[in-house]
Amino acid sequence: MTPAPITISLLELFRIGPGPSSSHTVGPMRAAARFRSHCLARGITPARLQVELQGSLSATGHGHGTDRAVLAGLCGDEPETCDVDALQRLPDTLRDDPHIDWGGVTVRLHPDDVVFRSLREVPTASLAHPNTLVLRAFDAAGSLQHEESVCSVGGGFVLSAELIGQPVVRDREPKIPFHNGDSLLAASHRTGLSIGEIVLQNDREWHPDLDEQLDRIVAAFRDCVARGLRTRGELPGGLGVVRRAGALLRRLDAGQVEGSWSPIARAQAYAYAINEENAAGGRVVTAPTNGAAGIFPAVLLEAADRLQLDRARIHRAIGTGAAIAMVIKTHASLSGAEVGCQGEVGSATAMAAAALCEILGGTPDQVENAAEIGLEHNLGLTCDPIRGLVQAPCIERNAMGVAKAWSAAQLSLHAEGRGVVSLDRVIRVMRRTGHDMHTDYKETSTGGLAVSLPEC
Repeated sequence: MTPAPITISLLELFRIGPGPSSSHTVGPMRAAARFRSHCLARGITPARLQVELQGSLSATGHGHGTDRAVLAGLCGDEPETCDVDALQRLPDTLRDDPHIDWGGVTVRLHPDDVVFRSLREVPTASLAHPNTLVLRAFDAAGSLQHEESVCSVGGGFVLSAELIGQPVVRDREPKIPFHNGDSLLAASHRTGLSIGEIVLQNDREWHPDLDEQLDRIVAAFRDCVARGLRTRGELPGGLGVVRRAGALLRRLDAGQVEGSWSPIARAQAYAYAINEENAAGGRVVTAPTNGAAGIFPAVLLEAADRLQLDRARIHRAIGTGAAIAMVIKTHASLSGAEVGCQGEVGSATAMAAAALCEILGGTPDQVENAAEIGLEHNLGLTCDPIRGLVQAPCIERNAMGVAKAWSAAQLSLHAEGRGVVSLDRVIRVMRRTGHDMHTDYKETSTGGLAVSLPEC
């Protein structure tokens, strides 16, 4: 029996929204907005709302801004269009006036209505997914009117708890179906299309305006880099992390970086810019997550400008990166709370390596091998952000991912023959490694670097 084809859309992988986390900020906001729309559609006007954060959402939710994200979603905000400055102030706004508009009537909502359940109260092992939130609406008598249990599964994707593990259903099958890395390569050999072209053809069946949507994503990449490069000062959260992106680029432009390293150094400055914006709660693009948002666009934009890539080649590179993320998401995870940072920075590195390899003329086999190398050398990478802030080690880790992506692309382009390990095999190993990884090292801030900083 032929496995079901992957039906994830490219546009679901590259989502525009506020930082600092796709799974802890973008996903919960989308879940809360969806809950609101479901209630309104049912004619439910609650007297009181409550959101219960469980698992990793509770453990690192304060540092990731999960509380303000769900408050914003209940107000009707969406990640792509929300006012990121107002989002930062929202908890204070609701403390001063705990009321929101609910379809033309006023409903009470206070920051204390977001409840953080500790890992002791709700063990992660008892959850359908480590990132779970339960949303409830109550009437004036305190009776439950409506409840939804939702999982934020990484990259801004949200699913009802009962749908975890089930494939996405679409009204049309992919034009060129594939279900894993090997079948993706086989499809490329059979059709003569590149990996990126296969994804673009599939997505155009679902999104006739795909090219305009991709232009919007590229513009968001560039806007984020520009903001990150020009903004100075200290990132919020109390760690004392100073923005470095602009300084890195100024040193490069002043000739203080060794010439052969300059393309990588420029891409690393871009990665810093994006991830500093993300850490500050600015608007970024998941690629495939917010925590790893800097690697893919940094490598892409540097190559696009230096090599003067046209629109079609840029779009094809995005399709190539998306193909790798689709296979990883289907057979493992993009979620740091589920498999550690190998699912975030590891996946982003593989995406960037594959895209760069294709940009530089790599064959489909070399592209697949570049992705495998990029992912393989992030196996076991833990997710242990200090104080739950997506700053240390996350920002530097994205810059290192840029260098690894470059290395993986070059190794694949200049190696003889196909590598010993296939992309599918390394994805299976990544999944197994993530399952074996102790919970302390999967976005709970209870182990590793997250507990290495003394607090007085």
